[in-house]
Amino acid sequence: MLPRLPNPPPASSTAARRVMRANRKRDTKPELALRRAVFRLGFRYRCQARTVAGAVTVRPDLTFQRLKVAVFMDGCFWHGCPVHGTAPRTNSEYWAPKIQRNRARDEVVSAALRDAGWLVLRVWEHEDPDLAAALIGEAVLNRATLMS
Repeated sequence: MLPRLPNPPPASSTAARRVMRANRKRDTKPELALRRAVFRLGFRYRCQARTVAGAVTVRPDLTFQRLKVAVFMDGCFWHGCPVHGTAPRTNSEYWAPKIQRNRARDEVVSAALRDAGWLVLRVWEHEDPDLAAALIGEAVLNRATLMS
């Protein structure tokens, strides 16, 4: 079980509050670019499809249900990208554990899906969508070959 976080602190300014409230949970620009690139390659997928793996229920960004392939696009800030992730200077006593918890949750989700027979692919938001789509397409085709 993941540790609970304390309630988030109030925004440090009205501008910060506006920015944080504008962050989308789904359909972000990088996610849409990846989806378009995968679609252009001729692959069809489901978005945010509820997927159950043991005790874990999750909604991958892209799901190839029949082949059991789940694709997650991880945001550099929210998931602590080793290349582009930044440590917030304001309210860092809240954000550092929050990002660590997100990473721990990602590991738990990936492990649960793998244990249930899924192939889990994770893409960072800074990755080129066409290159990521090509890798996803290759993985899906390999999986289709193995399952036929």
